[in-house]
Amino acid sequence: MQALENKIPPPLVATLFALFMWALGSVLPGLELSDSLRLACTAGVLVLGALFCLAGVVSFRRAKTTVNPLQPQTASALVSSGIYRVSRNPMYLGFALFLAAWAVFLAAPWALLGVLGFIFYMNRWQITPEERALEALFGADFARYKSTVRRWL
Repeated sequence: MQALENKIPPPLVATLFALFMWALGSVLPGLELSDSLRLACTAGVLVLGALFCLAGVVSFRRAKTTVNPLQPQTASALVSSGIYRVSRNPMYLGFALFLAAWAVFLAAPWALLGVLGFIFYMNRWQITPEERALEALFGADFARYKSTVRRWL
């Protein structure tokens, strides 16, 4: 399945998992939550996801390197400051939080399988190939960074 490596843009992957989650939520029993609680929790998780994504983009822009996840070999700098001191993949973490917010909005516990599926997909077909490219580009610097900062959180 190497054909999937760095081929599908992560926002599209997240969208496909969101559709899967909606399908699960529409056929499996959900939770009875008040609209105000459901919307407040959804908004909180959504804002947290947006903050992670935005912080990742800002850090990349400050380092003047590419944010294109489909071409990690074009990175001009190893970004390890800002949000990248907390997570090696804050933008993907933000997408996972968006999906978690979607599961809360749907009030569908089974929809959380979509979040897990997204994380599995990203680890296997997006992050692993990115890390190979970064190791090739930045060698020991990336190895040190990788050993001190977790992949997700």
